[in-house]
Amino acid sequence: MAAPVDTTDRLRHLRQLMASAKYNVAAYSEYVAACDERRPFISGFDGSAGCAVITLDAASMFTDGRYFLQARQQMDDNWTLMKRGLPGVPTWQEYLTDHLPAGTRVGIDPTLLSAEEGASLKKALNVRGNGDLVAIEENLVDIVWGSQRPPRPQDKVFIHDVKYAGESHTDKITRVRAGLERLDTDGLVVVALDEIAWLFNLRGSDIDYNPVFFAYALVTKTDVTLYIDDAKLDGSVRSHLQGVKTRPYSAIFGELDALSATLVQEKRRLLAGQNASWALVKALGEANVKVDKSPINMLKSLKNPTELDGMRQCHIRDGAAMANYFGWLEHELLFNGGHLRLSEVDVADKLEELRRAQEHCVGLSFDTISSVGPNGAIIHYSPKRGSDALLDVNKMYLCDSGGQYLDGTTDVTRTYHFGTPTAWERECFTRVLKGHIALDRAVFPAGTSGYALDPLARLPLWELGLDYRHGTGHGVGSFLNVHEGPQGVGMRMNYLSAGFQHGMTITNEPGYYEDGGFGIRIENTCLVVKTETKFDYTGGAGGYLTFEPVTMVPIQKKLIQSGLLSEGEKKWLDDYHQKVWDKVSPLLEEGSLGYEWLKRETSPI
Repeated sequence: MAAPVDTTDRLRHLRQLMASAKYNVAAYSEYVAACDERRPFISGFDGSAGCAVITLDAASMFTDGRYFLQARQQMDDNWTLMKRGLPGVPTWQEYLTDHLPAGTRVGIDPTLLSAEEGASLKKALNVRGNGDLVAIEENLVDIVWGSQRPPRPQDKVFIHDVKYAGESHTDKITRVRAGLERLDTDGLVVVALDEIAWLFNLRGSDIDYNPVFFAYALVTKTDVTLYIDDAKLDGSVRSHLQGVKTRPYSAIFGELDALSATLVQEKRRLLAGQNASWALVKALGEANVKVDKSPINMLKSLKNPTELDGMRQCHIRDGAAMANYFGWLEHELLFNGGHLRLSEVDVADKLEELRRAQEHCVGLSFDTISSVGPNGAIIHYSPKRGSDALLDVNKMYLCDSGGQYLDGTTDVTRTYHFGTPTAWERECFTRVLKGHIALDRAVFPAGTSGYALDPLARLPLWELGLDYRHGTGHGVGSFLNVHEGPQGVGMRMNYLSAGFQHGMTITNEPGYYEDGGFGIRIENTCLVVKTETKFDYTGGAGGYLTFEPVTMVPIQKKLIQSGLLSEGEKKWLDDYHQKVWDKVSPLLEEGSLGYEWLKRETSPI
């Protein structure tokens, strides 16, 4: 991994701004959206989750267990790593309210903090004695970044054809309005970019790996308005959006402010999704808006038959790319001098090339995690050319990757060893596999939460006193974000209120990581589907569900201690491998490296 960025001058400039009479704030908190990489700029840490809190004499980075190693390696000595979730470590909110002097003015960009968090933090600071949360209209990190800050993308958006979407955008709008009627609200402010893309059957390229675009939307009983820069729309998209008003992206705050008076006069309220920013709610007026779950989030998570079939088909093609990749990689390492010659980035680039060759592939769904040996223990490791490790047949190799296809989104992790694994590596791998199988085979009543199912995947590790510091599963979009809610499998309390329903997607990805040693993760993307049971204790109220894995990539048998598997687990593995062979082999050239590799790796255990 590259040397840490020297942030001394950047922090000095930021603190000068904080102390100036114009701003007069003693803490500046940057709760960053992925689209604007201010946190990586000011700190050097580019993991996907984290919050930087900078005071006049300290700089603290709050992140979770997925990024402890990465954050420590990427940040210099100006920063203190706050390991969220460990005993005695406050959250960033607790740090601001309980660990800073009374009367502290905390400055924040109101467009980057949710209204819910803003209200709660402001109240807590006020209670502590004259402290306050201050909206800074000019983002101070942007001022420090200056002319080096990249411009906001202006790429064209494009239509997501109904033959992939399975439903027209006009029908989706009708369903959203019906939901608003049930919620007794007069309109919805849509702020989540994937919700906007889903609603209008449009896609974009403003954010790497996520086919979304910068926009807001307002849906009322009579009108639909899309706030998007005019330069992003061509004639075909304008025709597609007939009946939808379009307004400039930046007009949203002024128009909501103007609308607030009408809402007060007519005693009406709008609904805004839970991610609505503090700035947006301030513009509408807190009394005029209810911040709650967006109905679109659930509608989007329930895939229609066209989307479900698309997810199955794109994963078969993705499996062909993975077979070609691992067949090539094994040959290069063992027979073509690739051992200690090919780097993590070299092989990740080859995988991208093979994936892009598949029909309907648009690109990657996230930056490939290609990690050897100790780097595999960095849960969301992202190799950088020049500082990446060389592949070594004597070390474990973890590859977490995915593709964006017109008919779906893929996410798959496999861990392989191209030499001779140790007995300990095999036991750890087998216990991760047992957890994966246990979750995959689960049968449960509709509405069961991922919080309740999570222990199934961890129990084989818990039996040895082992665990992993990440969730076990997340939803996956349909040619949308690779991480999608509201469903998930893990120990987060919010999963309690997001029970599984037929048509959802979920990943199954338990793991195990030894710092300085190796990492193991086995991940399949699955569909949540109805299943038949002998009895129905629910009395017909939703019935029972299970998981249908759509990822079609073999799980390495060399890493399995077969004596730890039950006969039922062995049958699961053989059945899964037979399905992989049946689905993927027709797409491979007979006799090719990928074909022969797949044939061997899917043979019975």
